Amino acid sequence: MNDLLDTLLGESTGGDVGALPVPESYRAAVVLADETEMFAGIPTRDRDPAKALHVQSVPTPEVGPDEVLVAVMASAINYNTVWSAIFEPLPTFGFLSRYGRSVPGARKHDQPFHVVGSDLSGVVLRAGVAVRNVKPGDRVVAHCLNVELTQPEGHADSMLDPEQRIWGFETNYGGLGELALVKANQLMPKPAHLTWEEAASSGLVHSTAYRQLVSPNGARMKQGDVVLIWGAAGGLGSYATQLVLNGGGIPVCVVSSERKAELVRSMGAELVIDRRAEGFDFWLDEHTQNPSEWKRFGGLVRELTGGDDPDIVFEHPGRETFGASIYVARRGGTVVTCASTSGYEHTYDNRHLWMRLKRIVGTHFANYQEAWAANRLIARGMVHPTVSATYCLDDTGVAVSTVHANKHDGKVGVLCLAPSPGLGVSDPEFRARHETQINRFR
Repeated sequence: MNDLLDTLLGESTGGDVGALPVPESYRAAVVLADETEMFAGIPTRDRDPAKALHVQSVPTPEVGPDEVLVAVMASAINYNTVWSAIFEPLPTFGFLSRYGRSVPGARKHDQPFHVVGSDLSGVVLRAGVAVRNVKPGDRVVAHCLNVELTQPEGHADSMLDPEQRIWGFETNYGGLGELALVKANQLMPKPAHLTWEEAASSGLVHSTAYRQLVSPNGARMKQGDVVLIWGAAGGLGSYATQLVLNGGGIPVCVVSSERKAELVRSMGAELVIDRRAEGFDFWLDEHTQNPSEWKRFGGLVRELTGGDDPDIVFEHPGRETFGASIYVARRGGTVVTCASTSGYEHTYDNRHLWMRLKRIVGTHFANYQEAWAANRLIARGMVHPTVSATYCLDDTGVAVSTVHANKHDGKVGVLCLAPSPGLGVSDPEFRARHETQINRFR
């Protein structure tokens, strides 16, 4: 691994990388099948992901015809890794078992360990015999859509493929390790002006926000749309805010502290709600929502916008906020949802949906075209990574616990093979033009 790293850090890669031997094993962050009951009886909020995540040696998987082995320089933390590490809503080993049984060549994913992580930046180490779009030595980032495309349903939108999975969550050998196994059609060029950890941070959340807001498969945001963004300083929200501003929309950013309010204002957002300072509580108790708080929240949104209700509500907290989201969306408006980080069982007053002709649109990650378009915005300096902190691979558990506790801003990066932050920039001149925006969340 040291010889590999020396070559990767050198100025010349390409054929040099292709000639290197592949290590028989590598270090990675894993959860273990025999520990899936360790949090039994413990409430979700009290489960500590650091107790379930282990950094240990795992065998290097065989590279299939359409697969690529990547030397991972950096990765990032997403909420699906939190779910994996607290075994909610269920352990991921069922995903791995089904994948191993249902797809030829996938049996290697069904292991008593699960290498997690759904982002990476790195260097192609080996490519399968059917791979044509990348070669050893290429600097790449990965999106997290693993798809077979052997059924007709996936060819209009690969997210509809019956064998669609999220890499590193529903498949093994994810990005939080020194090596990772991906499909060739997951890879995209690494933005040259970014460090390894910055480049690794955008794939999942930015592509998800792009599909949610911009794509015809999402809310189809247009110029002038008022967009309510929950968690606007977080991983998803920080990219959603940039996309709304870039697209001529009007973001209404909901955050949980004055510090986070200042972060979104620094991106150009003018309409900001600090929900904690305002004391919003949308639930009277565990089973009863508080419609009077929906009304108070909607009144504050209108006060900020000059009387406009949101055309689009960018939803991802789920249970805690969904009733309010349905209420505040304008007549004929859209609530677009991609996750449920506060709970999966959503309750809302359906009168506010059907009588005011609103829509709920479910979206899930992104197809290759959407991910590629999102990555192009990053590469052209039109959207910027929002890395606030970077951990080493050995501290992955701490990083995931930080995200679980919502003690982070933007994105949290993890160095895998990269020995220190700040490496990997190959276009320093372009970077210099965007340095302030790139470092905004640090």
